[in-house]
Amino acid sequence: MRHLILAALIAAPACAAPVPQGPPNVPENTPAFAGQTRAEAVTSKTKLAVTEIATGLNKPWGVAIMADGRFLVSEKAAGRLTIVGKDGSKTPITGTPPTDARSQGGMLGVGLPGDGWVYWSYAEPREGGNGTAVARGHLVGTEMRDVQVIYRQMPTLDSVQHFGGRLVFPKDGSLIITLGDRSILPGRVQAQKLDSAIGKIVRVNRDGSIPKDNPFVNATGAKPEIWSYGNRNVQGAALDARGRLWEVEHGPKGGDELNQIQMGRDYGWPTIGYGEEYSGKPINDNTSKAPGMEQPQYYWDPVIGPSGMIFHSGKSMPEYKGNIFVGGLRVQALVRLVMDGDRVTGEEWLLTDRKERIRDVIEGPGGAMYLLTDDTNGKLLRVTAGK
Repeated sequence: MRHLILAALIAAPACAAPVPQGPPNVPENTPAFAGQTRAEAVTSKTKLAVTEIATGLNKPWGVAIMADGRFLVSEKAAGRLTIVGKDGSKTPITGTPPTDARSQGGMLGVGLPGDGWVYWSYAEPREGGNGTAVARGHLVGTEMRDVQVIYRQMPTLDSVQHFGGRLVFPKDGSLIITLGDRSILPGRVQAQKLDSAIGKIVRVNRDGSIPKDNPFVNATGAKPEIWSYGNRNVQGAALDARGRLWEVEHGPKGGDELNQIQMGRDYGWPTIGYGEEYSGKPINDNTSKAPGMEQPQYYWDPVIGPSGMIFHSGKSMPEYKGNIFVGGLRVQALVRLVMDGDRVTGEEWLLTDRKERIRDVIEGPGGAMYLLTDDTNGKLLRVTAGK
């Protein structure tokens, strides 16, 4: 049956061709609405220029711009934060807590919201395993002082994967933390349970306390920090022009998702999704839709490996105003999504000639984009409008 469905999909005429990407892993999973996947391929009119600011970073994962124009970069595999100068110089920061830097662990997200604190997420080694934690501190020279661990994902599990770790700072003074399902069955089965922070997006105040308007703050047995649940492994998140939270999360074999996150909603993992097990076996009979569970705004099958995300302001590159840019690990591209309201209407894979895994993307004050490449010789790149 599957090969008949796949043949029909390939043979069916399309109104507009998508980005070339090969056949889906789960062709029997059809979109919930038109345009939910394989949007029309578009081509930028803006010519891009890429400048290498720094090289030799050890699996860089997150980047933020400091007030003086230098960069704060997390080196995942090294388990450290590093200051990168405008000249490409690299200076490690001391005073941060130990990390479990195995596999997908180590130093993860970084944030500089302008309140005098540096925030970072990391895989925290613990008795019985590890878990995602978030700390903050004051950077004095190259030393982190007054370090406070403000959040710990619980329960502790023994896994080296799916830590999540992106940090988002809404204007209300809260802190959004994306978390993963830990990629093991004991974690996966907790993603839709409210007594666990596994497979969730959470919201806390910046000192780690719980906002009084969180959706489950008065729910018996629920963790009060939960903002959304049923998430698999969220490695990119950003606020749109209206201040709403969006995220990109890794699916299994197929089923990477773009979601507009609303508080208190269930995003379905592992009950529904658009992918299958890495072995090729179905997940819950490959169910992709269920009552009470949110549909992604967009999904990819096969996957792109999304990590890092912005909504571009259009500064210096007006064509990109309101577009989403996502780092593509598997596809080795900067993935551009053209939006019409909340719907994706076009997709483009940029910088594919570089053949580099894009781990993070941020926008600078003038509209330039800054990217990190995922490698033991990782790079910090500046992307601007060329001539």
